[in-house]
Amino acid sequence: MHTSLRIPHSLRTNGQQCLHSLQQQQCRHVSSFRRTKKMLLVQPDQSFKSTTGSQDHIIYNPPSSAPNVYHTPLKFLPKDDPRRRLHTLLRPTSASASSTTALPPAVRPVYEKKYHLKEADIAEIRRLRAEDPRQWTRVRLAEKFECSQFFVSLCCSAPQIKDERNAELEKIKEKWGRTKTEAREDRQTRKQSWGKAV
Repeated sequence: MHTSLRIPHSLRTNGQQCLHSLQQQQCRHVSSFRRTKKMLLVQPDQSFKSTTGSQDHIIYNPPSSAPNVYHTPLKFLPKDDPRRRLHTLLRPTSASASSTTALPPAVRPVYEKKYHLKEADIAEIRRLRAEDPRQWTRVRLAEKFECSQFFVSLCCSAPQIKDERNAELEKIKEKWGRTKTEAREDRQTRKQSWGKAV
C-alpha cells in the first residue's frame, strides 16, 4: 500500500521562502570575485608595450620642452661637436666650487675639549663633592669648572647618594608582583649574555 504524506501549506510556503532567499544570495554583482578576476585578464594596450627588443640600450627621456644645448647630455654629443667645449667651460672646478659656496653660520658654537684643569682644581672638585653631594652635584661642578659631567664622575663619586638611591629602588621593588620581578630577572640574564658567543 502506497501512502503519500500531505505537507501543510505553512511548511510549503516557508520552504519556498528559504529557497528564494538562497537564490537571492547567489546572485553576483560587479564587485564579485569572478568579474574582478576577469578584469585583471584584460590585455594591456599596445602603447604600454616596449617597441624595441630586449637589447641593451640607453633610454634618454628629455623633458617635454624645446631642445636646449645646455641640457643635452655630454654622452649624446659627437666627439667633434663644439658644444663639448661649452660643457667643460660651464662645469666649475672643485677649487672654485669650494671657494664660492659658503656654509651658513653654526647654530651653536663648536665644542672643543679643554684640558685646563690642574691638580688643585681636581682636589677642589673632590672636596666640594665630599662636603655636600646634594648641593654640589655633577651638573653644578661641571658648570663651575667648565668641564663635562663625565669628567666629574671620573674625578670623584658620592657613595652615600648611590646607597640612598639603591635603598629607594629596593623599596619600589618590594611593591612589584611576581610577573614584573621575573621579567626584570630575565632582563638581567639577557644583559649578561650580551656580547657572548652563542
